[in-house]
Amino acid sequence: MTEYRFRLSNMARQHQRQTERGTSQRQLRVGELVRHALADMLIRGEVHDPVLEGHMITVPEVRMTGDLRLATIYVMPLGGRDAAPVLAALERNKKFLRGEIARRVNLKFAPELRFRIDERFDEAERIEKLLRTPAVRRDLERKPTDEDR
Repeated sequence: MTEYRFRLSNMARQHQRQTERGTSQRQLRVGELVRHALADMLIRGEVHDPVLEGHMITVPEVRMTGDLRLATIYVMPLGGRDAAPVLAALERNKKFLRGEIARRVNLKFAPELRFRIDERFDEAERIEKLLRTPAVRRDLERKPTDEDR
């Protein structure tokens, strides 16, 4: 019984250390391999779906879980148009994409694929608009005085 408790507490500590460290080099490397494989398939038109064939799709990031069994793939159609139909088309073709990624990326297990719309472009645009507002521009152009120091 004591050995079992020791194993559980040791496993909990290992999990805590892994989450504190963040993303490992292996996760990043496999994520990039998956991203390149998927982007290559989309560029070459290997996914035969009319919605996907009619759009240029950017794959800016793939995040892998620690055990490399789940890949969260962030996508964005060019210009941000038709995001919902593109996401639905990727979901429809998930089985084919998973098989192709497994074939192209040498892993013990083919990761499950989860598709998400990348909202970083919207966030960057929102920040850009804020920086162009008169109040922010005035603060950026103002020279510091002796009172500010």
